[in-house]
Amino acid sequence: MSGTILKGPYWVAARQHRHVLWAVPTVAAVALVAVVALRGWADGPNSDQAGEAWPGNGYELLRLLVGHAGTGLLFLPLLVGAFVAGPMTARELESGTWRLALTQSTTPRAWLGSKVLVAAVVSVLGSVALTGVYRLGWARVAGTHQLHWADRGTYEASGPVLAAYCLLGVALGVLVGQLVRRTLVAMALTGMLTGLVLLCLGALRWSLLPVQTGTGPLEGNQLKLMPASALMVDTGLLTSTGERLPEYACFERSHHRTGCPADMDVTGWYVDFHPVSHYWPTQLVESSLALVLAGVALFVAFRLVGARRA
Repeated sequence: MSGTILKGPYWVAARQHRHVLWAVPTVAAVALVAVVALRGWADGPNSDQAGEAWPGNGYELLRLLVGHAGTGLLFLPLLVGAFVAGPMTARELESGTWRLALTQSTTPRAWLGSKVLVAAVVSVLGSVALTGVYRLGWARVAGTHQLHWADRGTYEASGPVLAAYCLLGVALGVLVGQLVRRTLVAMALTGMLTGLVLLCLGALRWSLLPVQTGTGPLEGNQLKLMPASALMVDTGLLTSTGERLPEYACFERSHHRTGCPADMDVTGWYVDFHPVSHYWPTQLVESSLALVLAGVALFVAFRLVGARRA
């Protein structure tokens, strides 16, 4: 039956790494059971329905699990890239076993394509499943400390950007694996490159969409100038001409926490923020950027393997 599903180099690639491939649904199933159990406990009679959790109850354990899971899923694209670069690509080139595939009427591009397809399908299905499990748990504890929708870890783990970064890891893995041809070195280099892309796009993330701005009088609280669920990007003082000053400008002049010198002409506060409605557009734009980079890496990888000779 399995032979009718996968044939040729695709069957070989799946067969070679079957233990790792089976580990993906196993991890997702275990995570689902844990989240469902903790959600049931958190919603039970011993839970504080007002959201005030105390150590040891289901709500707090669920919050801790979701928090650690978000951090852990940040490393998933790095692990995907390292595995594709090392065991799937560089190890075969290093040992020369890839030549065996070429004796079975398989072209170098078909050999590489089998690695890419198997790794891409498993990483996408696995990341989507883990994202679904994460959102199931996060929905119960969203908005608590370090679990805001824009927090690092929560943002990546709760949307399609995680799958996009996993595909980027696959693409970088097959490219670096060919260039380096040393298993451990290829794994380390791919992990670092994938992590670097995550850091760079993460730094640019909140510049992809224009911010919204709220203004108000100096006597008010600037935090009330934006929705409670929003992500604050910048805040400061406004003069009558619209000039922006740092929020500590008055304190530097007067050394008082309240009031501004008259000659500063400060009239109020401004707050730049991203509302929660920016979550999905930012996810889609960032995912598109990651997929474009993955496409470029795959193009170079297939050009490189096409020129390779056994």
